[in-house]
Amino acid sequence: MLLLTSVVSVLVFNRTFLGLFFAGVTIDSIHSFIFAASVPLFMIIVYTLLTSLFSLLVGVRLAVMINFMFAALVSYATASFGIVFDKEMLRNIFETNSLEALSYLNVTVVVYAALAVILPVVLMSRMRFSDTFKQRLVSLLSVNAVGMLGVIVIAAVFYKDYASFFRNHKELTKYITPVAAYDSTYKYVRDTYFTKPTPFHILDPAPRLNSYVAGSSTLTVMVVGETARADHFQLQGYPRETTPNLDREHVLYFSAVTSCGTATAVSVPCMFSRLNREEYDHFTADHQDNALDIIQRAGVEVTWIDNNSSCKGVCKRVPSFTIEPNGGAGECQQSTCFDSVLVTAVKQYIAQSTRRNKLLVLHMIGSHGPTYYQRYPKNFRRFTPDCQQSDIQNCTNEALINTYDNTIAYTDYVLGEIIETLKHSGIDNTQMLYVSDHGESLGESGLYLHGFPYAIAPESQTHVPMLYWQNLQSDYAGISRGCDSEFVARKISHDNIFDMLMGMTGVETIAYRQENNVFSQCDQSVAGISSDYPVAAAP
Repeated sequence: MLLLTSVVSVLVFNRTFLGLFFAGVTIDSIHSFIFAASVPLFMIIVYTLLTSLFSLLVGVRLAVMINFMFAALVSYATASFGIVFDKEMLRNIFETNSLEALSYLNVTVVVYAALAVILPVVLMSRMRFSDTFKQRLVSLLSVNAVGMLGVIVIAAVFYKDYASFFRNHKELTKYITPVAAYDSTYKYVRDTYFTKPTPFHILDPAPRLNSYVAGSSTLTVMVVGETARADHFQLQGYPRETTPNLDREHVLYFSAVTSCGTATAVSVPCMFSRLNREEYDHFTADHQDNALDIIQRAGVEVTWIDNNSSCKGVCKRVPSFTIEPNGGAGECQQSTCFDSVLVTAVKQYIAQSTRRNKLLVLHMIGSHGPTYYQRYPKNFRRFTPDCQQSDIQNCTNEALINTYDNTIAYTDYVLGEIIETLKHSGIDNTQMLYVSDHGESLGESGLYLHGFPYAIAPESQTHVPMLYWQNLQSDYAGISRGCDSEFVARKISHDNIFDMLMGMTGVETIAYRQENNVFSQCDQSVAGISSDYPVAAAP
């Protein structure tokens, strides 16, 4: 049983890894041919050894069934969508909600689970062993002895080949199923639940509002998009009319923005963190001030309204609200709401809030997959035929692209409505910043969805849209008009968001870095405004 399930796990459930391995290895001699052939053999031996050791804790039958089930499910996600189960992907999985998880359930998944998981497990559970405990122990020791001998022989002959190849192709080890997923799970649990208590770090105990902002009424709306890739925005040069409303508003569109991560659980807390992408660590960021904390401490009313899974810990110290599907009337379905509910929320917030200076953060459901077709009402099926199913890998590329473009067009509609609301709000100074958390793969190179390891992630998952709109009084901020085309084309990232928010809300803080605020770069030549003040841009 150990050998049989190990052979199936390697040859069937690791077909993605083996395909990438054989595509990357150079076979130009008998030695290299035998080396390549030794890799699946080596994996079978190691799988057998690991499962046999696991069986000492739970028994052979249960150890085999657990490994088999886990390998089968991980293999499906990897082979179908190109998903890699590293630590950040595991964080994204563990921090999702049940409704989001159920969006991946479809006929294909059910059939696959029945044939590749349930049926084999049932057959294995019905097997009966007639040998004694002593015979099982001898068999187990024999298997391990032969396995260790095999490992030693392969290592002795091909150690240099293994070391050289996998040193140059480290990313391939993330595809080894289910060992890589086990390793990532261990790291996630270790870092999340077994770290030493750390005191919370306050970055600035006394930030304050600049006099220009404190003397007027202001509302800054920060819209956090979901799964929007830049190259499907009309504003980016996409040939389809996916953002006609924003185009009419003459927003400032930033064309070269990269995300901090490729999954919401990383990108959202990272973009509000003082840490940049290279130094970002979830644990460190969670134990220090983020942008919302500092802005709130400066005297701005900060509110987070969520139409997605959660704020990923960013809003834990500010007032926050999650829109419930049963409270959105016609704007909601059974389990989710269209993003138009955020327009309603903005109107209600403006009517109810009495504070002069406000920051409202809206978290969209945007283009969240794989159920893209559930992100827009039927009357927004602008591009057809669309893909009305969650097993998107079985849709035609045309239908998949149409469906995704419909989500972008609906996002454009929602942002346009928010802008119209701000225009007629009666507030002296209003502005809106929109940026997506990450992009999305739509079948390119066999990849779907997002969450790929950042070092090897395709540009479609890291190049995100960002845009800015304002209706500010002349004395709120100034900018050299000739700088517009220059600064919106700069290469920036989520690392700039922290300082841009400080400038937009008029917060003076020791945590501010002016060089990161792209708006301030165009303000230094404006008379009457101190270059020390991080002001917002005016078109």
